[in-house]
Amino acid sequence: MKETSPGLDARIAGRVRELRAARALSLDALAARSGVSRSMISVIERGRGSATAVVLEKLAAGLDVTLAALFDPPSASTGGPVARRAEQPAWRDPASGYLRRNVSPSGTSHPMQLVEVEFPPRARVAFESGPRDQRVYQQVWVLDGTIDVTVGDTRHRLRTGDCLAMQLGAPTMFHNPTRRTARYAVVTAPEIPARR
Repeated sequence: MKETSPGLDARIAGRVRELRAARALSLDALAARSGVSRSMISVIERGRGSATAVVLEKLAAGLDVTLAALFDPPSASTGGPVARRAEQPAWRDPASGYLRRNVSPSGTSHPMQLVEVEFPPRARVAFESGPRDQRVYQQVWVLDGTIDVTVGDTRHRLRTGDCLAMQLGAPTMFHNPTRRTARYAVVTAPEIPARR
């Protein structure tokens, strides 16, 4: 998987600004909802620094979107039904070194988002997110290697071919306990409200 795509920090900056404006949230309001400081949100929105996956997940929860949605281009951009590999945004977490690539086409109306992750040996990422306004479901499918996923107090050891289904809303930790890079796919989908 290639390194972080050029301009991805600027894309994330634009998306956070756009999503915050669409929800009519001030910097202070988003800080209160997400647990991310006002100054850090300002730095991210100006594209002045690379936030960690943990910080971006908190922002996504505060904006009531998935983490993958922060990597989409601005709403004005429309994509087709095919996302060519060369055009799929790849981003490296500066804290853990894990590399994520948004596989799903952006700008489509599909509720599912598919992400591919390369997780370095011994790396660990702990997402602290609590309950969300909207239920979001996630499945983690290990393509190669071993990964431990702890949801709340329950740890799941996943090996090649294993798949874990869970709902976002509890603290979740990803850990590669081995000396080999693990590769897995993550599929995320929000709950679709029932029609009346």
